[in-house]
Amino acid sequence: MSIVADTEPGSPDIHHAVAVLRAGGLVGMPTETVYGLAGDARNETAIRRIFAAKGRPADHPLIVHLADHDHIEQWAMPLNDAARLLANACWPGPLTLLLRRQRTVLDVVTGGRDTVGIRIPAHPVAQQLLRSFGGGLAAPSANRFGGVSPTSADHVRSDLGEQVDCILDGGHCPIGVESTIVDCSTDMPQILRPGGIPTEDIVAILGGHVHASSSGPSRAPGMLQSHYAPRCAVMLAPDRDEANTMLATLSGATLIDGTHDLVAYAHNLYALLRNADAAGATAIVAVMPPAVGLGHAIRDRLMKAAADRPPQ
Repeated sequence: MSIVADTEPGSPDIHHAVAVLRAGGLVGMPTETVYGLAGDARNETAIRRIFAAKGRPADHPLIVHLADHDHIEQWAMPLNDAARLLANACWPGPLTLLLRRQRTVLDVVTGGRDTVGIRIPAHPVAQQLLRSFGGGLAAPSANRFGGVSPTSADHVRSDLGEQVDCILDGGHCPIGVESTIVDCSTDMPQILRPGGIPTEDIVAILGGHVHASSSGPSRAPGMLQSHYAPRCAVMLAPDRDEANTMLATLSGATLIDGTHDLVAYAHNLYALLRNADAAGATAIVAVMPPAVGLGHAIRDRLMKAAADRPPQ
């Protein structure tokens, strides 16, 4: 496994990463949200390697990443009005649309479902890789399943080691939390996972014709109750005063509070969770942000990180 940093158009490192993908290998790919573990979405052996490397349940679907709109109908049925509005407004960017799949999409990618998640990422390195590869890349977060997502190349190397064949180092991911997922496969779109596109923006783009919170069984990445979790316990506080009260009763606990700047809170969240583990913290007390803007995504990640995890 190698970490490579020359990601300019036509660079040897991009060519090397493309060769790895075409041979059925796995590439750590930076996006604006988190690093993905990318494999050829048409290669069943490569996709099964992704599941094995992550320890991911076989029925948990993957997102297919594309370079541009021109390739969407190779993977999904023609976009309905809601999907078209969102795609035109948000792509390239941190949005995933759940769409009715084409029959040619591998069942292993969709977890056997009749829908497929599609995203066009905005990160320039991801764009270079996708355009050079010329096809779809399945790319869940490049970490062990259920753990803290990676926002740097070093995080990928630390989590997956030799199970990833090449890592493209695109620096620290600028947004820091995963894409917003909107289910457009039904008459009324539904936000399945809050993320890098704020809920309020999705509601505005669709003129209010959207369910702004998810319900029903897991049918897209990140919908499980417990996820995004560090090794130490995560405890949630509604404000800084309550957080300080909780800290006073816990030995070896550390504080996370970015509520004064939600963009920075999202950008740094996963690194802060990882740093607490590295420092040997027994617990993390995290101050919950307001449910506005990126606060929706941060609250979702913290609540799932805290689910069923008492202090050790």
